[in-house]
Amino acid sequence: GVNHVPYPYCYRCPFKQTYPDCHYWCVDFIDEFVLQKYAPPEDVAAIVFEPIQGEGGYVVPPPEYFQRLKKLADKYGILLIDDEVQSGIGRTGKWFAIEHWNVEPDIICSAKALASGLPLGATIAKAKIMDWVGGSHASTFGGNPLSCVAAIAVIDAIKEERLLENATKQGTYILKRLEELKEKSEIVGDVRGKGLMVGVEFVEDKDSKKPAPQKANEIMMRSWKRGVAVITCGISTLRIMPPLNITRELVDAGLEIIEDVVKEVEKEK
Repeated sequence: GVNHVPYPYCYRCPFKQTYPDCHYWCVDFIDEFVLQKYAPPEDVAAIVFEPIQGEGGYVVPPPEYFQRLKKLADKYGILLIDDEVQSGIGRTGKWFAIEHWNVEPDIICSAKALASGLPLGATIAKAKIMDWVGGSHASTFGGNPLSCVAAIAVIDAIKEERLLENATKQGTYILKRLEELKEKSEIVGDVRGKGLMVGVEFVEDKDSKKPAPQKANEIMMRSWKRGVAVITCGISTLRIMPPLNITRELVDAGLEIIEDVVKEVEKEK
């Protein structure tokens, strides 16, 4: 079976703790509660995680979370499986988002941006895990040559056009602009992200932090109508994930539209 544990979501800590005074109870909870009461370590094959939560709200874990999770996994000999389907292939300014925390997982799952639109997924793992007897695992469409050629072209383009550097540069600027917006707006509760994987969480007001999904959806729709393609995730988070080769000129144009829309929606509350 599968046991789910809360994601380390500091803005809305499921354990009602405050970082850093929490001392990473989100990791200790796995060790002291889940592994001791529900899933004995010897029966656990792996811990599967997203380095930055995707559909759940573009949530970035606190700084030492993955180092502590890795230490816990090593303690019991449990594999770490890193789901990089949304966050990988340059999206955060690194080839894989987990690199931001200097942690090496046992298995990485990649897809989506890997072949830039063509269907391709990859399971990347250490040799001791992937060294199977020939024929023990097969897939009808595995190794599709067209998709593989596309993936090689994507990797080459990211290298040659220095798109990792651009994602970091533009992402840092976007976060700065959105933090400035947060300081002026009562409905922008949290701004978070790495590189060009940025989330803006909307609330009814900063004191209550009550999620504002209607406001988030309204901001999304008005932005769309003015030429900025954004979508929501989580309960009330707007995700900003432009192309890795976006220019500062386009970043400014897009942010100005989003800022104007946020101000409009806030005035209407």
